[in-house]
Amino acid sequence: MRALSVLSLALVCVASTGPMAAGGDALAPQAPQIKIPEPGVPQVMTLEGEFVRVAYNNEGYAIIGYKLANLSVGEEWMLLEFGTTLRDGAKDYTMTRDKLSLETPDGRTIPMATVMEYRGGNLTALQNREKVQRDSINYFPPSASQACRIGFFSELSDRAMAYDQVELTSRRGCIGRLFFKVPGGITYGQHWLNVRFQNGVVRVPFRILTKEEEKLLSKNYKDIRRQVEDTFKKK
Repeated sequence: MRALSVLSLALVCVASTGPMAAGGDALAPQAPQIKIPEPGVPQVMTLEGEFVRVAYNNEGYAIIGYKLANLSVGEEWMLLEFGTTLRDGAKDYTMTRDKLSLETPDGRTIPMATVMEYRGGNLTALQNREKVQRDSINYFPPSASQACRIGFFSELSDRAMAYDQVELTSRRGCIGRLFFKVPGGITYGQHWLNVRFQNGVVRVPFRILTKEEEKLLSKNYKDIRRQVEDTFKKK
């Protein structure tokens, strides 16, 4: 699929009630409308779940699950489930840890935590929460049929080592956890995971929702997803 120069889900921002009928009776509620901000790079975006976001271009594909992050407002550490692969025809690529960064609502760009920061963060409780507060991110292009570990982080007690890079091909669907130390704590609003491939950047959008926004999204998810799909079809 060719890359398209838009989109990222911002928020369900207009919703709710329809116009009043004659006599003061409300008509059927209108579907909420979403605002889709420009990511600044050519790419496509999809929703695979309420807290699962995908973005891709002609070269690279990235997916995140951020349910736990959405439940961690005010906390210093953000954990993201992350998956990536290359598109058919893209040249094999070695992704290093410095190719991933987090952009926060106030415009800061935060590098991924180092292994030493991660090990010193006492994140056992966070990772135990993630075991139950997560959504599957096993949504990859058909060509990515081989499983692959992204091992940027590991504890000293783990059998698996931590690695500073992962080898990507269009045949491998690679999955792992990303950790970011967010000064001042996680806040509500629009975030981006920036993923740099060999020839460009894919920006995966995700929004930390207020309780009201989350309720609106949950209630209208199917319609919101359809609006995103329809927007891309028009491009």
